[in-house]
Amino acid sequence: MCRQVFGFRLAMIAVASPAALLNASPGLGVRLVGAAVVVTFMGSYALFRDWERFGPLLLRHPSLLVVDTLFGALLLVSAGPDTTLAYVSVCTPLLAGIVYGWRGAAFFASLQGLILLLVHATLGPGEAVAESLLLPGLCVITGAVGSTLRNLLLGFGEATEALSATRARLAVTEAVGAERAELARELHDTLAKTLHGVALAAEALVDTASAAAPDSAALRAQAGLVARSARRAAAESRELLTDLRRVSGEQDDTAEVDVAGELAARVAEFARRAPLKATYEGRPPGTPVPMSRPRCRHVLTVVAEALDNAARHAEASHARVRSEVSGGALRITVQDDGRGLRRGTTVDELRHSGHFGLLGMTERAAFLGGTLAVGPGEDGRGTQVTLEVPLDGEGRRRC
Repeated sequence: MCRQVFGFRLAMIAVASPAALLNASPGLGVRLVGAAVVVTFMGSYALFRDWERFGPLLLRHPSLLVVDTLFGALLLVSAGPDTTLAYVSVCTPLLAGIVYGWRGAAFFASLQGLILLLVHATLGPGEAVAESLLLPGLCVITGAVGSTLRNLLLGFGEATEALSATRARLAVTEAVGAERAELARELHDTLAKTLHGVALAAEALVDTASAAAPDSAALRAQAGLVARSARRAAAESRELLTDLRRVSGEQDDTAEVDVAGELAARVAEFARRAPLKATYEGRPPGTPVPMSRPRCRHVLTVVAEALDNAARHAEASHARVRSEVSGGALRITVQDDGRGLRRGTTVDELRHSGHFGLLGMTERAAFLGGTLAVGPGEDGRGTQVTLEVPLDGEGRRRC
């Protein structure tokens, strides 16, 4: 706003300077008025063009504005009180109110009003009193306006800072919440499941060892299962800690993997260790579906969670995984022949009852920009989980 005030002053000085020079007395008078024109015009131009640089100087040294006011008075005396230059004088109290507050506005309104009264008394003694007091009154008004604008701008600045601080705190809270949700998903989908398997294997080992005639072969097999499960839990813990401590740029997340091939391998691994039959359909040999490694990891985790739910909760004997690419999106369907979900079951109900798997699957699908649908199978039996993820130009060939 100060820049606009100086822009107005520039225009008015440019308009009134010829009249001031013509009315100046020859010789020394013309030189003084010319110097005043140059000083006031250049000072106003410098502050108009580079306020960020020279504004703080004016803020620290109010005497500079006093000097400018005196040079303006010289022009006003030379040009006369009836010229357009007289209306430039009201800019000084306005600027003082914006820059220095009400004290500065009061001082410069009084100084400018006194100068105007002296000029009118000297050069226009025949004017009415009302005309003589018009411009001094305007100086008082503009000073009050400038002080009010300053308070409004300061209040607006404080409100903006408070809003920015609130937004920053909300952003931090959201980031912390997102990190907590991601950590909860990773713990549930990896370490928690593996530790649950360790506990079951250990319980089976205790039961076998407590028998009247323990089977040494069964004991060795169950002990080996406990050891393998414990090693797997340790490996998952290390992988989780590595992800948490990873600095951006330390790992290439842009590398692509064949998500169809990874799906086939994951389903085959699940079939080897799970008590139900699992099959994969959809990928002809030599037809890869490339996807970035982090996105592929989320897809595989969703599929693994669906298979684990079929094995642990659905009492299913067979699970079928199908994948296809259609319309630039990868669609994966996991269907089992188990007892299915109870009618009317919602994600919130599962979350409140301590079942976080479906919630994590839904959050991963949203993170991938895709959708997750859970419902009865095509033949009305079991449960069907359908994940649809946009490929964004990756692997648009049919898998």
